[in-house]
Amino acid sequence: MSLRIASWNINSIRARPHLLEQLLDTYAIDILCLQETKCEDNSFPLASVNELGFRHIFTTGQRMHHGVAILSRIPLELDCRHDWQANGEARHIAVRLPSGVALHNVYVPAGGDIPDRTLNPKFGQKLDFLQRMTDWSAAIREPSIILGDFNIAPLPEDVWDHKALLNVVSHTPVEVAALNALQKSHNWVDLGRHFVPAPQRLYTWWSYRANDWEASNRGRRLDHVWCSPELLPTARSLTTLVPARGWQRPSDHVPLIAEFDL
Repeated sequence: MSLRIASWNINSIRARPHLLEQLLDTYAIDILCLQETKCEDNSFPLASVNELGFRHIFTTGQRMHHGVAILSRIPLELDCRHDWQANGEARHIAVRLPSGVALHNVYVPAGGDIPDRTLNPKFGQKLDFLQRMTDWSAAIREPSIILGDFNIAPLPEDVWDHKALLNVVSHTPVEVAALNALQKSHNWVDLGRHFVPAPQRLYTWWSYRANDWEASNRGRRLDHVWCSPELLPTARSLTTLVPARGWQRPSDHVPLIAEFDL
């Protein structure tokens, strides 16, 4: 069974419903995983999402902040919701695909502006979140896909200027080490770099502060799709939909579209 699974930090589902329509005009998506939905479950726009063909909807919402959702055209089974920050924030939801594969949608905390946990509690919370994820990941014994906004660009080629960003949250050595430890804990395959190997540049996020994001191209690869090693033979492609950054009232992130034979 061929499945297209997309991941997208939408930066408010209620402010940008038009982006979902444009995405679906561009690609046929079977399962859409959203991050930063910024609404509680009871205010999620179920009717408009249903009209787009997504009849199976799973949400973990939070007013004005965070929030994740999985929208599907095919029946799925809710698997779990983890609170890796241990503070009630809505940052993870998982479902079970018809094949039995677990699909995890996660929104890792951004971590604030100062890369020092003693001066910036948010940075410490991000590192603790990643450590709890790593402990969980090490115990996984089933084929799984994990995707979402990880808020870390691990490789030098994942940012527009490696040296300039070494002390900028999202590309600091301590964050990269934490993400590498998470990846190694289950031998996750980073499909972004499987299909677009370094040293090719690859970005998924461009700041709103840029006057011309496309001309300056000061991007970072903050969004990821990983799979268990045994699922790699089923992975057919991963597309980074860069033009979406130029759509009307865009998110600062672009969608990732993975195709699997599951």
